[in-house]
Amino acid sequence: MSEILRFPAEWEPQAAILIAWPHADTDWAERLAEVEETYIALVAAITRFQPAWICVADDDLQTYAEARLRSARIDMGRVRFITFDYDDTWLRDSGPITLRDGDGFRVLDFRFTAWGGKFEAGRDDRLVESLASAGVFGDAPRQRIDFALEGGGIETDGDGTLLTTWHCLHERHPQASREELDAKLRDWLVQDRVLWLDHGYLEGDDTDAHIDTLARFAPDDAIVFQACDDPSDSHHAELEAMASQIATLRTADGRPYRLFPLPWAAPIVDGGRRLAASYANFLIVNGAVLMPAYGDPADDRAAAVLAEAFPCREIVQVPCRPLIWQNGSLHCITMQIPEGLGA
Repeated sequence: MSEILRFPAEWEPQAAILIAWPHADTDWAERLAEVEETYIALVAAITRFQPAWICVADDDLQTYAEARLRSARIDMGRVRFITFDYDDTWLRDSGPITLRDGDGFRVLDFRFTAWGGKFEAGRDDRLVESLASAGVFGDAPRQRIDFALEGGGIETDGDGTLLTTWHCLHERHPQASREELDAKLRDWLVQDRVLWLDHGYLEGDDTDAHIDTLARFAPDDAIVFQACDDPSDSHHAELEAMASQIATLRTADGRPYRLFPLPWAAPIVDGGRRLAASYANFLIVNGAVLMPAYGDPADDRAAAVLAEAFPCREIVQVPCRPLIWQNGSLHCITMQIPEGLGA
């Protein structure tokens, strides 16, 4: 791995968490009131530990969001608003991927195609450029890369190992071989190696098996992953196969990873459609792990697993059931900003 450029792990110190406030012109319109409550709870949780940077589409939305947050008694000294227009609020996938570059940073701006052209994404594809133009990244250079890649599709340990799924990358780039994709990811993201998972999916997920819904790195050579212990569930065989493959993975120096399987929530069905309720879609912040809660008895068991995997961090449950109606959860709507980046 380069001694200058490095892709930091999510658990490294952060300056802020970046989100975008939902509004009536996003896909949240039908259930906007419900999802706003989740965003308020999320900002309340983030600002206990660090700043929240909130994108808003215009001044009127900022005024509205600020009033909602003040009414919830949130520390507004830790809230920053950034104004520009956007299509939707999935900033994990449309937002910046940041490399440390010596004492500074490099902001990578991959092409965002709304998960392979499933939705309109012209404004979201310009999101990183808009943030850079607004001076959000200070003097850090922005590198535009003409390659479809979403932040939710990759996971790094900060020490040169990338974890991803073959299904997602192959769907985005069907003409490319695994060797070609491996080389591109290692080059752009400054990784020594890529670990590919060949199994794992969630019904109701339109990302084509993003890794952040399935398996995540934790400090000290650990992997936290979504398990399924219900043999009658349609996910059981695929997630069992994923767990078996994860058990064969080795650290860079050849040791098995410490493994932390997450419990399985009972099926959540909305209008006859199964929703993707994954506990692997947690967010790491300074001093805490914010985890999605779905109003299920498994919520507390998932919190206990995360407490084992992250023993020095507080585990905070954020109610995320409204989010999965739109096929994503907590990690999907956020992007961490490393400490030292930003103006």
